[in-house]
Amino acid sequence: MEKVIFTNSRGESIEFGDSPFYLQSIEGLGEVSAQIQTQKSPYMDGSSFLDAILDERDIDIDFMISYPFGTYEDISKARSLIARVCNPKLGPGLLRYENDYVVRVINAVADGVPSFPDNGGRTTVLQKGQLSFVANNPYWKSISIEEEPAFKPLFQFPFSQPFQMGLQQDKRILNNDGDAPVPLFIEFYGPALNPVIKNNTTGEFIKVNQELFEGERMVIDTSDEDRSIYFIDGQGDARNVFHWIDLDSDFFKLQIGENEIEYTADNDIQGAIFNLTWQKYHNAV
Repeated sequence: MEKVIFTNSRGESIEFGDSPFYLQSIEGLGEVSAQIQTQKSPYMDGSSFLDAILDERDIDIDFMISYPFGTYEDISKARSLIARVCNPKLGPGLLRYENDYVVRVINAVADGVPSFPDNGGRTTVLQKGQLSFVANNPYWKSISIEEEPAFKPLFQFPFSQPFQMGLQQDKRILNNDGDAPVPLFIEFYGPALNPVIKNNTTGEFIKVNQELFEGERMVIDTSDEDRSIYFIDGQGDARNVFHWIDLDSDFFKLQIGENEIEYTADNDIQGAIFNLTWQKYHNAV
């Protein structure tokens, strides 16, 4: 069974699947065009491929509101509810698609007020409707977030209280088996002098020329829309250290395939905690 759940920026949700909001069809599970970037030299036959840039994703939903034992008042209130939750003035929300085999999410905004056709589409207990969304980032994302532990477990003693020993992981191999490079959310706990996060596979790195104190954590977001870097202390107070990054730094992404990620600093960081979080990107569901 298919269902679609939209949650707006205020946390309000509407679900299309079963009664009373039946999902009749959804378009946009694939269907994203690409702009092929090419380069042509003088006297060259054809052209050279440079890149392929995906366009925005359009998602169209046909649904039906049905209250077999209700009244026209129920239908009218349902129309108002859908229009309120899917209000484009609220900006992007989270669209969640589920079937019996997979769950995917995407950030999307309604491209207008829902359509409620009259002729042939409305009775006192039934109302047909259409909704259209635009996803500026065209990739469907996995619902499960991958997170690598700071320690690699080795063995555990059968004590009365949990006690686990392991190896500190200064390097990790992360496998991105999605359809596109993905941004990272990084947490690095101090103390550390001039901390560095590096993707040894690509040679890209992020270095902050500042001291991360005991009790502080460095938080990095490498996504295009929320690119940022902060030091946050134990009380939750954040200081923006974006202007302290090394000029050769690059807010890198996990490339498709294996990525060797390493963290270092200009002092001894044995025992430091280092977490990586990401979501896989998919071209289609």
